[in-house]
Amino acid sequence: MANSETFQKLTHQKLAFVTDFDGTITDDDFFQYVKEAFFDDAALAPWYRYIDGELSHFDALKQIYRTLKVSEAELTDLVKSVKIDKWVIPTFKLLNDAQIPIYIASAGCDYYIKLLVGAEIEKYKITLVTNPSSYTQAGGLAMERPPETSPYYDKSFGISKMKIVKHLQDSGKHVIFAGDGPPDIEPARLADKVFAKKILLNKCIEEGIKTEEFDNFKNIYDFFDEHK
Repeated sequence: MANSETFQKLTHQKLAFVTDFDGTITDDDFFQYVKEAFFDDAALAPWYRYIDGELSHFDALKQIYRTLKVSEAELTDLVKSVKIDKWVIPTFKLLNDAQIPIYIASAGCDYYIKLLVGAEIEKYKITLVTNPSSYTQAGGLAMERPPETSPYYDKSFGISKMKIVKHLQDSGKHVIFAGDGPPDIEPARLADKVFAKKILLNKCIEEGIKTEEFDNFKNIYDFFDEHK
């Protein structure tokens, strides 16, 4: 992990930014939104099996999301109600202007991410690494794992945020990572600088990982503004 003095000497060509999506870019996980809006305890049975170690994270979400049978318009309205940190887009613009690569990494799926920030992903040349998906009212929200040939493939989550960080580091980048949840601890262990909140912050403190607490993306914006 690079120290602060190292970062002071870095040029923007040496930096890369990897961020979690649910609960990091947004105020809460998409799963929590749909859980409260559409699911009862019976529908959530696969999630409890995941908590008990009987199912993988990916398989639990896949089984649950396939039970969504609302109209696409109703689901779209729910997705559009998800709140995005107001400093996310300015941060993307700052990084793109400085030619710093941006990766959004999510163990969720691309259906809702593209509805929320699809235009920004294209505009700011962001690499989205997540599980492919599609929605029909008859078939629900269908998630698939990326192909096993993907350099970021992971059986449990579909994609590996840790592999993204390692790939960038192997190419000579110093990686800044932002996250909030339990799965984010693996990339946090490798990243050169970590911005953390919620459960990830506590886990980093427990493991002695040097991290910077952030309330919103203004903290991340300010960091890159200093080092662009």
